[in-house]
Amino acid sequence: MQRCDLEQFLAGLGEERFHARQIYQWIYRRGVSDFGQMSDLSKTLRASLGTQLSLSTPRIVVRDRSSDGTEKFVLELGGEPAQRIESVFIPDTPAMTFCISTQVGCAMGCAFCLTGKMGLVRNLTAGEIVGQVRVLAQALSLLDTRFNIVLMGMGEPLHNYDETMKALRILADPSGLAISPRRVTLSTVGLVPALDRLATEPFMPNLAISLHATTEEQRSRLVPLNRKYRIEDVIAACKRFPMKRRDRITFEYVLLEGVNDAPEDARRLVRRLNGIRAKVNLIPLNEAAGIPFARPSDQRVGAFAQVLADHHVTVSVRKSRGRDIRAACGQLIVEGQKRSPGQRLASALGG
Repeated sequence: MQRCDLEQFLAGLGEERFHARQIYQWIYRRGVSDFGQMSDLSKTLRASLGTQLSLSTPRIVVRDRSSDGTEKFVLELGGEPAQRIESVFIPDTPAMTFCISTQVGCAMGCAFCLTGKMGLVRNLTAGEIVGQVRVLAQALSLLDTRFNIVLMGMGEPLHNYDETMKALRILADPSGLAISPRRVTLSTVGLVPALDRLATEPFMPNLAISLHATTEEQRSRLVPLNRKYRIEDVIAACKRFPMKRRDRITFEYVLLEGVNDAPEDARRLVRRLNGIRAKVNLIPLNEAAGIPFARPSDQRVGAFAQVLADHHVTVSVRKSRGRDIRAACGQLIVEGQKRSPGQRLASALGG
C-alpha cells in the first residue's frame, strides 16, 4: 500500500489517518514487520491490522560476499510456489548502492544476459520490490543511511510499469525511507510507449538506456525487442524525454569482442547520440557459461572510449563488481523456476 491507500483503509476502520504515518515509520525506518510490536498504536488497532493486513517480507536464503565487498542476496518470496530473486549491494560507488529486481526472470531475452535465459516467470508486486530494499537496508544496518537504488537487477522495470512506479512512490514517501528520485536510476532496453509514459510521471528517476549496438541489424541480434522498437524509435523517445538542467541520460553499452567494439561502432554511437545530453557507460562483458560472447581486451575498451571522448561525449568504463559470486551486470539468474504457459506467452514480447 501507498500511504494514501493505508490512510483510506484506516479511515474505513474508524481510525485516524495519521496512524498511517506511524506505521510507515515502523516499517521503513525501524525495520519492524510485526504489527504487534508497533507500540505507539493502540492494542485494538494492532489487533485489527494483524487480522486484516499481511506484511510479508522476502526472506534471505543465500548471502554471498565478493572479494571486492559486493554482496549478493538470494531472496525467497512468499506465495506458492515460493520463488526466488537476486539483489545486490555495491558499496563505495561512491555511495552505497542497492541493485534490485522488478521481475522473476526477464522477457527481453538479451543475448549476453543470463537473466534473459530464464525467460519471464512473473512480475514482482510493488511490495516485493520495496521489500528488497527493506531487507537489504536492515541486513546491512543502513536504515538510517542514505543510499542509491538502481533498477538493474532481474527483469525489465518498464515491462512491469505500474508496480515499479508504485514501489518508487512508496520508497520516496517522507514518512518512510524518503528516497529522492535523484538517488534512483531506472535501466530499460527501451519500451517506447512506457518511456513516453515515464516522461509524464511526478516521480522522475534517472534514466539509463541499455543500447548495446549502433545498427538496427546488430541490435536486433543482441536485443530482440529492437525488432519492435528500433534504435531510431528509442533515440526519438529520449529526445522527447524531459530533462532538468545539467541532467543527462545514461546510455549503457555492453562491449562484446568482435561484435560491437570496433572504432567504427564508437563513431556510429557518437552520431546516434547527437542532439541528446548523454553520457555513455561502457560495460565490458561479464563472461559466464551459456553466454556465447567474449570480453574485449582492455586495449579495445580503451580505444572505444577514446573515440567517444575525442568527440566530446562523456564516457566512463564500468568496473565489474562481484564477478566471483556471479553478481555482476548480466549475471543474475535463479535456475530451476518454471513458467506457466501464460508466462511463456508473456515472454514472447521481446520477439
